[in-house]
Amino acid sequence: MQVRNAQISETAMLAQLWFDGWQDAHAAILPVELARLRTRESFEERLLRGLAEVRVIGAVGTPLGFCMLKEDELDQLFVSAQARGSGVANALMVDAEARLAAKGVQTAWLSCAIGNDRAARFYAKNGWHNTGRFLTAVETTSGPFELEVWRFEKRLMA
Repeated sequence: MQVRNAQISETAMLAQLWFDGWQDAHAAILPVELARLRTRESFEERLLRGLAEVRVIGAVGTPLGFCMLKEDELDQLFVSAQARGSGVANALMVDAEARLAAKGVQTAWLSCAIGNDRAARFYAKNGWHNTGRFLTAVETTSGPFELEVWRFEKRLMA
């Protein structure tokens, strides 16, 4: 599977993929107040701000999944429903870990919604370790929203 840089022309499609994936994985387990702020437009705005750190699998115009880095964090990883189980998530994870290591990150981290057991199993299967819960301020169009999440870490470099 070819992982490539996202193109600005794909922002709306990636935002829809992210919105759909977020609704599927998070809407039922996170506060209703946060779900109201998670609009397709809010995802598009976040993608535009972080586009330089977004990598995609799928032909231009038909993305199957994407990942986004932020400093030493694997900030986002979403795969379309039809691509789940196809190896897309694994390929994106391998690419993200390689990019983080190339930046000199020794221990990478990511946050996972408490209760998102499917994602937690995927991370553990890929060598990430749940270090416990922590309170974070997630980005929203109305400002920071405090949320308790699981923190996963993976040692990339000795």
